[in-house]
Amino acid sequence: MQLFTYFATKHIAFLFLLEQSPPISKPEPRKRKKSPRSFPSTPVSEQNQRTPLGSASYHMAPLGADTVATAWAALRARAVAPALRAAVWASLAMSSMLLVEAACMSLISLVAVRLLRRRPERRYKWEPMAGAAAGCDVEDPPASTDGREFPRVLVQIPMYNEKEVYKLSIGAACALTWPPDRIIIQVLDDSTDPIIKELVELECQDWASKKIDIKYEVRNNRKGYKAGALKKGMEHVYAQQCDFIAIFDADFQPESDFLLKTTPFLVHNPEIALVQARWEFVNYDVCLMTRIQKMSLDYHFKVEQESGSFMHAFFGFNGTAGVWRVSAINQSGGWKDRTTVEDMDLAVRAGLKGWKFLYVGDIRVKSELPSTFKAYRHQQHRWTCGAANLFRKMGWEIATNKGVSIWKKYHLLYSFFFVRRIIAPILTFLLYCVVIPLSAMVPEVTIPVWGLVYIPTAITIMNAIRNPRSLHLMPFWILFENVMSMHRMRAALTGLLETAHANDWVVTEKVGDLVNDDHNVPLLEPLKPTERAERIYIPELSLALYLLICASYDFVFGSQTYYMYIYLQAFAFVVLGFGFVGTKTPCS
Repeated sequence: MQLFTYFATKHIAFLFLLEQSPPISKPEPRKRKKSPRSFPSTPVSEQNQRTPLGSASYHMAPLGADTVATAWAALRARAVAPALRAAVWASLAMSSMLLVEAACMSLISLVAVRLLRRRPERRYKWEPMAGAAAGCDVEDPPASTDGREFPRVLVQIPMYNEKEVYKLSIGAACALTWPPDRIIIQVLDDSTDPIIKELVELECQDWASKKIDIKYEVRNNRKGYKAGALKKGMEHVYAQQCDFIAIFDADFQPESDFLLKTTPFLVHNPEIALVQARWEFVNYDVCLMTRIQKMSLDYHFKVEQESGSFMHAFFGFNGTAGVWRVSAINQSGGWKDRTTVEDMDLAVRAGLKGWKFLYVGDIRVKSELPSTFKAYRHQQHRWTCGAANLFRKMGWEIATNKGVSIWKKYHLLYSFFFVRRIIAPILTFLLYCVVIPLSAMVPEVTIPVWGLVYIPTAITIMNAIRNPRSLHLMPFWILFENVMSMHRMRAALTGLLETAHANDWVVTEKVGDLVNDDHNVPLLEPLKPTERAERIYIPELSLALYLLICASYDFVFGSQTYYMYIYLQAFAFVVLGFGFVGTKTPCS
């Protein structure tokens, strides 16, 4: 590549000089001097203009700095600037789309839900279960005079080598307040470690000895990953006899009254298929990376889920901390493993069948955030790639569906998928990591101030409004999200084009009870060779070098002031590239 650039520059310089030189004429004969050869005192560029093309002195004169600069200016004006100008306007168009979408969601969630107090209890019928009293525990369940008052509930806990958290999730599920003859706990263990499988089975036997109806189910293979485990779990006879299914990942710990708060919405409103609760994080204060994750996920629940639930009675199922109606799952075709977002896949298919979803933000379930940069990268790849891949597979099905209104089709295709799952990850990387730094080296291209400052500021303010306690972390959030945009853009394109890694599934590592231990990354502690290699991320460091070059060029030669932002962004890429973020790997 370097050789190609070198010869291309030489060739362009030659063509440029060819155009500028006068017609070829026969040089006048001159006498040779016997004095030693000396370099001319005139500049090389001026000498080349005076020397006729084809003379011996023309070929002997080296290309100077002025010639290379002139050639770069010609290449920049004819090839780079038009392409970059097109990228600028494409980025501005996508920024406007994202701004309008964010403004609409923020307005709906803030005005309709918060100011007008249009809470779920006012929009849907909710009554406490007959005989249920606050503070009841599993040892003293509320009495049921009629079996229909307390429907049968199946609690599914899928897990895979969850040594650190299996006790927490199983214990929380077994402590749910519900008549013991109307609830079944189902542990779906896909663990490949025989020691962990034995520990999980012993834990289930221990709870079974306490008269808890708990089932321990395993499979011979991991086909379909989580979707395959959930699908296999629903094939059992006792599962088919249940009315509702509550799903919790292995690191989720619901409160004992979770079913008493969520199930009445399903009992009294037969059109509702899903009740989704909000996530709460037990380790958000472990490091800066977990605090930033909390900001992003809080915005997701407070804005995206609330606005979708209020306006369209539709949103993406978060895969856990929710209660499904079994008949809605069966009518929608059950769990499918064609993407890595089986939860969103089921939600979209159920939405196309006319089912309604309800998000209840007042109900919170404790969970754990990935605390290592490696685990967070895998999680974001799975979420982003799976959503884009689902859009590829269901786009035409949504457009041709006759069971929903045009308005809902528009919401699904444009807002839910195209803007949030395709445009958002691509735009962030394209504009802030490619277009703006490159424009610092191309003075022929200017970015309007409204697209460079006003739109990003407006989007940041809308995020900050819903996270007032994290206002001081907004600069770090911006820089971190720009770094992660590189992985999200690559994941979105991978899913959209359905390349070889479109269905890669890596389980997010958990810490569990070790969350309060000292897992911070010590900057001065000597590392083992393997640890040092795992903490170095070449893509981040490569992009950091590119940003440093652009910023330095702008600082020395450019007329813009982009270098202040670009230097900060380059520093963020360097920090994450050397792994100085998050905690140590909690488990192998």
